[in-house]
Amino acid sequence: MKIAIPFLQTLVAAIGLTVIGLCIFWLPAQAALAGARFPEFAYLKLPVLLGLYATAVPFLLAIHRAIRLLGELRGGISFPAASAAILVFIRRCALIIAALYIAGMAFLFTQSALHPGIVLAGLTIILLSLTVVTCAALLQKLLERGSELQRENELTI
Repeated sequence: MKIAIPFLQTLVAAIGLTVIGLCIFWLPAQAALAGARFPEFAYLKLPVLLGLYATAVPFLLAIHRAIRLLGELRGGISFPAASAAILVFIRRCALIIAALYIAGMAFLFTQSALHPGIVLAGLTIILLSLTVVTCAALLQKLLERGSELQRENELTI
């Protein structure tokens, strides 16, 4: 267990740094390339980039909170209320990401630029976000139930 939590922290931090790197270096280059290859959709370069950056913000905030939660677990600090609040925040971030992708796909549909590959990628991200929402809600309920059992146990002693 002492090795698993630092490993998870490192893994989550690496995912966050990868997303930051992709946002800084890869996305602008891909947007310029797409604008050059498909000039009829070049006007969508900025709105699509802004939409992707808008989804990166809640993702990175959720990554930060996940690292904080793992740090609390690593230190042996168990504050169920604080941990539950972090899980609620992560759940809200995932809902925001799903909503932004739904709005972005609707926007691209109205512009007749919704390619089937974009639909597939967007639906995958939406479903993954909803999976995170479900898992965070489940963990929150388990945490609350564990805290409740701990309080009952303290009262019986």
